[in-house]
Amino acid sequence: MPTLDDILEHIGEFDLYQKRAFFILCLLSAAFTPIYVGVVFLGFIPEHRCLSPGVAELSSRCSWSLEEELNYTVPEQGRHAESSSSQCRRYDVDWNRTGLSCTNPLENFAGYSNRSSIPLAPCQDGWVYDASGSSIVTEFNLVCEDSWKLDLFQSCVNIGFFIGGINIGYLADRFGRKLCLLITILINSTSGVLLAFAPSYTWMLIFRFIQGLVSKGGWLTGYILITEFVGLRYRRTVGIVYQVAFTVGLLVLSAIAYVVPHWRWLQLTVTLPNFFFLLYYWCLPESPRWLIAQQKNDKAMKIITRIAKGNRKKVPPSLQCLSPEEEDGGKQSPSFLDLVRTPQIRKHTLILMYTWFTSSVLYQGLIMHMGIAGGNIYLDFFYSALVEFPAALILLLTVDRIGRRYPWAAANLVAGAACLVTAFVPDTVVMLKGCHGKMVKKESKNNARMTGAYRLPPEAGWRLLLQERKLKALWNLGVLVCSSMCDIGGIITPFIVYRLAEVWHELPLVVFAVVGLIAVGLVLLLPETKGKPLPETIEDAENMHSQRKSKKVIYLHVLTKEVAPN
Repeated sequence: MPTLDDILEHIGEFDLYQKRAFFILCLLSAAFTPIYVGVVFLGFIPEHRCLSPGVAELSSRCSWSLEEELNYTVPEQGRHAESSSSQCRRYDVDWNRTGLSCTNPLENFAGYSNRSSIPLAPCQDGWVYDASGSSIVTEFNLVCEDSWKLDLFQSCVNIGFFIGGINIGYLADRFGRKLCLLITILINSTSGVLLAFAPSYTWMLIFRFIQGLVSKGGWLTGYILITEFVGLRYRRTVGIVYQVAFTVGLLVLSAIAYVVPHWRWLQLTVTLPNFFFLLYYWCLPESPRWLIAQQKNDKAMKIITRIAKGNRKKVPPSLQCLSPEEEDGGKQSPSFLDLVRTPQIRKHTLILMYTWFTSSVLYQGLIMHMGIAGGNIYLDFFYSALVEFPAALILLLTVDRIGRRYPWAAANLVAGAACLVTAFVPDTVVMLKGCHGKMVKKESKNNARMTGAYRLPPEAGWRLLLQERKLKALWNLGVLVCSSMCDIGGIITPFIVYRLAEVWHELPLVVFAVVGLIAVGLVLLLPETKGKPLPETIEDAENMHSQRKSKKVIYLHVLTKEVAPN
């Protein structure tokens, strides 16, 4: 009996119908961008200083420029051994006092011989932000003592990724891809709108967590759905282009954020279009592979006929009886202990867990660090996103020609070295530092994408590998564990970026460099899989390294004896 792949070879593995379905699912991939990295614009941190009562009136009376006002009324940067004294402390004086001089008002306060002797006080009356728009930082004053709350905001969405990624994957297997996709779209859209109207920081965290709980699982479900529509030869390309659609979303997000600089309106603008994805109920069918796995061959055959009609072809009568897809691993239910029970699998598991963690930290961390690096955040974000297109091309060209291990290690090496060099380029070399800063961001994002090619994409490539290589249940569990490390990396990354930057602005880059360079050595300890069948048993996995050794060739010399004719 024919399998679905046999039928697709006749009705089109990636023809008109699949291309239409792929296009509309790519829209879903692009819409995932604001949730994954939207904190760059939603949580933008503008220049700020303490609001000192009476300063505005004094500045108006004296006709000060902004530079003069800051010079006269704001503590100098780095005073009292605090790098953020000008942002989180103010002079503890009464600016409403009459008779203050316009040339040097601090001299009118008796008892203080110079500025350094004037006591400082916390920003009890709020802050003044030098920004034309608004962000969650400016609205909820997430600065100084409360700056950690911005870290928590982004961590909440990654906690949702961590929990939802596991559970939604199960729901998609249990109740179907299409139903799961539609439910996640509805919940994600609703919580996104509620986030735009959140009355407090607490409610904002709750809605953001709910978005994370369903959005990543929905994104992965869309990926699974389209790869189950196409033939084996096109799954790799479809998977990569699906992630390229995410990159297109980055470009669109930077443009929208530039036009809509207020965070509530921005949140609404990027969320409301998600409701149109509910039209997938009529546009997309259920996965025929899932239906076959559920022994619903009649429904699967109807969908196959629909695909054939969309491709302007007919299903041959000889292929209208389906056989179930090959079950890999049967009813196996492996546990985490199986991943660490034997030496080689334990080593591979721990290395892959670390490298997936590294991919997430580098990718999200460099994007967040770009948001606090100064300059034009919209252009920087746009340029940084553009580099992912050549990264995807490099991925396609190298993964089957050079292999996985060496390009993957090289990507980590270049990214880690670039981060390290950029961190120590002197501030006096302004032009060099600016140019190299852009290069490191681009190279590091290349790293995240290229590691995605070599079996460890931040999000979906592992499912592509499972489908192509038909691994057993143990490998499914392994990539699920490793995928969770991406989310754990995303949970701690905001604290690495924002907290360490308060100590030294370039310290996060040093951490990224160390994390990336460690990954270089670990990746080289993995076996190369290019052109080799992956193991089907634990014993095969344990012997993968021994297969790399040269094989001994034994030559047999056969002696023949001529027989004289009778």
